[in-house]
Amino acid sequence: MIKRFSTLALASMLALPMAASANSAPDVSDLERKIEELSRQLIELKSAVADQQAVNAEQEDILDEIDDKTEAWDLASRIKFYGDFRSRVDYYNADTVGGKSLSNDSLWTNRFRLNMRVKATENVEFKGRLAMYKTWGMQSAFQDDSGAMWPEFDGNVSRTPIGDSSLYVDRAFVNWNNIGGLPMWFSIGRRPTTDGPPSEVRLGEDDRLATPMAFMTYPFDGLALGYGWSWGPEALGSSKIRFCYGRGFEDGLQVDSPGSIDDMDFAGLSWDIMKKDDRFLYLQSFMAFNVINYPNFQNEAIDMGFGEMSGMGDRVNLGDIWHTSAVYQNKVGDLNYFLSGGYSQTMPNSNGMFNSGGYYVDPPMAPANTDNEHGYSLYAGVRYDMDNIGLKLGAEVNWGSQYWVAMSPGHDEIYQSKLATRGQVYEVYMIYDLPTGEAISKYAKTFIRLGYQHYEYDYTGSGDWNMYPYKVNDPMVASMDPIESADQIYLTFEAKF
Repeated sequence: MIKRFSTLALASMLALPMAASANSAPDVSDLERKIEELSRQLIELKSAVADQQAVNAEQEDILDEIDDKTEAWDLASRIKFYGDFRSRVDYYNADTVGGKSLSNDSLWTNRFRLNMRVKATENVEFKGRLAMYKTWGMQSAFQDDSGAMWPEFDGNVSRTPIGDSSLYVDRAFVNWNNIGGLPMWFSIGRRPTTDGPPSEVRLGEDDRLATPMAFMTYPFDGLALGYGWSWGPEALGSSKIRFCYGRGFEDGLQVDSPGSIDDMDFAGLSWDIMKKDDRFLYLQSFMAFNVINYPNFQNEAIDMGFGEMSGMGDRVNLGDIWHTSAVYQNKVGDLNYFLSGGYSQTMPNSNGMFNSGGYYVDPPMAPANTDNEHGYSLYAGVRYDMDNIGLKLGAEVNWGSQYWVAMSPGHDEIYQSKLATRGQVYEVYMIYDLPTGEAISKYAKTFIRLGYQHYEYDYTGSGDWNMYPYKVNDPMVASMDPIESADQIYLTFEAKF
């Protein structure tokens, strides 16, 4: 275009003197001067074109570099990081049957969790979570004279406050979705099995936090195979069913002998019967196979002491436990509510479960209890939301029978799992969304949670299937001086990002 313009301009300028020559005699010197001027301008124009070509080439290099970086950015955008931080202070006071009072006027903890999601292919995704959960001012586990808290092991690691800032892998699993073009998926790894429904109601969360119902709060490694569908009528929403398998204890390499133990495994079904908006109906049923009398604790000294000093002796398998629970939750206006129930059945082998007296001492003081025992639990709660002022008020109550067994070592109650209680627990709480300005992250949420829990124990050994659950005031357990009631107040500051 530039060359065409310069040619036309030159031709036009040459034509002017030619037209003028028709009326006057040619001026050769003037013509030569004009030709020299045009030549100079043409040289300058060529130089400008060359400079512009150099600029264009440089811009092309920059654009190519941006394209390369954009591709790298696109790859990096597959990885999503988000997390949460919680600082919590607890006041705890417990009264034993013998009149002794146990108290901790302030137990401070920090919990940090970092989540990661990565798309590997269109239908394969990795999800992970790292967690640090530390007690303030300690470099060892805090003392628990209540006897309610188990030492750290695979079923509560990352869920129990410890005395250092170790970062544990809390969750790490891969989902293969849309298998064969069907609404089917396969998942394997460290499972999302803590804080299941309806825990999200009192934890101030908007979404479901885990697959199993809250009676099953047990971090473990395993797999799941699921299938989802829509019921058709809009009011019924969607449904998902999963077969789940996991390992709660690995027995290791052993000599095959009568004294050897077997792995402890979980297997069962998890069914989202109906999910439509806030309305949710869920059922789970699973078997714990070859349960053990006590797990493999992280600290070997604790491991040995727990067995020998407690009179429980060597680690052994005790049999199987069948566990079934269901929950229905919904929201009407600003009122959230749920109702759930659980059933457990112990199926002991010759070693027995819920053994009385000192069965584990040698020689045993009483025969092993090999009877199947049935346990029951009920759990209900409400929460009223006042979104205009960022305030939520809630209340919950749960009850467990004499032989009730909850698989909840990964609970979030500091000392004792309230859903494992053989007795009653009453709780009231408030959640207040702090006015911290406009959200920068879509995950952002900052709030405080203040709550009060009152425990009333009817039977001993909540959460345990080893010893017989005596009434707390039974003379048989007078020497153990069991806890009869407890009160706990907690305050959290929580930020999600």
